[in-house]
Amino acid sequence: MTGPRILGPSCSLGPVKAMTIHGYGGVDVFREEDVPKPFPRSYDVLVRVCASAVNPVDWKIRSGGQRNIIRLSFPWILGLDVSGVVEAVGPGVTRFRVGDEVWSSPRHTRPGSYAEYICIDESEVGKKPASLTHDEAASLPLVALTAWQCVVEKGRLEKGQTMLVHAGSGGVGSVAIQIGKHVGAKVITTCSAKNAEFVTKLGADQVIDYTKEAFEKVVSDVDLVLDSVGESAFDGNIAVVRRGGRISNITVDVTAHVKKHGAFLSLFTLAWAMIRMHLVPYFRKRIAFRHVIKRCDGEQLGEIAKLVDAGAITASIDRVFPLAEVGAAHTLSESHHARGKIVLHVAD
Repeated sequence: MTGPRILGPSCSLGPVKAMTIHGYGGVDVFREEDVPKPFPRSYDVLVRVCASAVNPVDWKIRSGGQRNIIRLSFPWILGLDVSGVVEAVGPGVTRFRVGDEVWSSPRHTRPGSYAEYICIDESEVGKKPASLTHDEAASLPLVALTAWQCVVEKGRLEKGQTMLVHAGSGGVGSVAIQIGKHVGAKVITTCSAKNAEFVTKLGADQVIDYTKEAFEKVVSDVDLVLDSVGESAFDGNIAVVRRGGRISNITVDVTAHVKKHGAFLSLFTLAWAMIRMHLVPYFRKRIAFRHVIKRCDGEQLGEIAKLVDAGAITASIDRVFPLAEVGAAHTLSESHHARGKIVLHVAD
């Protein structure tokens, strides 16, 4: 039997608005509807959502591309980025109070920021950077945690070393560039020519236009590669990393494997791909390969917030949509033409 929840003065138990999906499909599967307001469990923080954001994993899940990995119980509320205000806390919560401004990237099994309210375990929540608006803050948690874990935690990047960031104008890449410069490393990145100025302003020391030249032809002796491209860059990554270097990988194209091999065989091909990605770099050049899946971590969000407030990391937003236009936001994300993050404004 748990103790009483600590509720804010505006906390009610009525229904709240959310963008739900009742099945897999295109952007037309979204429905705006009333859902029961979530109620915090013992270690939960109930957050009134001010802003959320769209990540590629959202539309990959919505379309059914990851149904062999993530099983949904419909109706389902997507959303893995949130910035908002604490409205209630469970009896076991010690780090937050009603009224705190917070941000988070909750775990994949408990998403739900495409809604007016969400409950999140307090271990996955951090204080929002004071220097950011909620729209700006919502653009960062998932990509910043991913970049931090790729560059600092798993990548062990140090001052004076060299890092290659694939797709530097994307969400993870744009933050990784800034973290790399904060560490004191030389940062090389790939992007199209139209985004060269953008990544240079973020701190990139060298920009490679991947549409005109192969990165492995112009780069060598790299200490760390942050790979968001996947198998097509595999051999090139091994070629450019120095002996004993590191590769942090954040993508295995599940959808492509399923289309090519079918749902059953794709499990075996994905397993073989992961084994190959770990063993081949090691036996060729003693390269440490790490496949990084974002871990929800409130303490790391606290460290990232310090860098944001110090000006070392800035938010890069392509466009802000109202929550009701989440379908249009997904369409833009799927076009791969966004530069920076796509934000969903929920409430002021």
